[in-house]
Amino acid sequence: MRYPAEETAAKHERIVREASRLFCERGFENVTVGEVMKAAGLTHGAFYAHFGSKQELQEAAVVYGQALSADRARSYGVTKKGRRAYADRYLSPRHRDNPGNGCTMAALAQEVARSTPEIKTAFERGLMEILSAESGDRKEAIFRAAAMVGGVVLARAVEDSRLSDEILESVRQKVG
Repeated sequence: MRYPAEETAAKHERIVREASRLFCERGFENVTVGEVMKAAGLTHGAFYAHFGSKQELQEAAVVYGQALSADRARSYGVTKKGRRAYADRYLSPRHRDNPGNGCTMAALAQEVARSTPEIKTAFERGLMEILSAESGDRKEAIFRAAAMVGGVVLARAVEDSRLSDEILESVRQKVG
């Protein structure tokens, strides 16, 4: 039975959205296709109507997450006040504590670095979109992105909550 194109597209988007969330929470290797499909409210067998492999899904999830991050960055604008507000939101305990609803770069950069060229290319395209959302001086945009992503990664990696908060605050002060 064939489904209407709109319904198929909605299912596809749901699969990608849930995959992005789960991959950001737990990494590529710690999430099964079955878990993604269950989270999307679909059967495991329906997966192959949308994707040829888990790697294809990983690539789609990275594209989706990077586009979401670029949209978030653009929504704050390029003014100093907008950049400061974006840094405050990005370098927050809420973002640190919720990787599934946060930035794909902070959650998956290390996994992407060890991944396929296709996934790296998808990640890079998204990074370029995020950098262009900053506008202005490219070196400054690269510095801000690297500092903010690194700050969240380090804040997530330490056990001491006070040190984690201190990392976020220190980076916020420098990039704001």
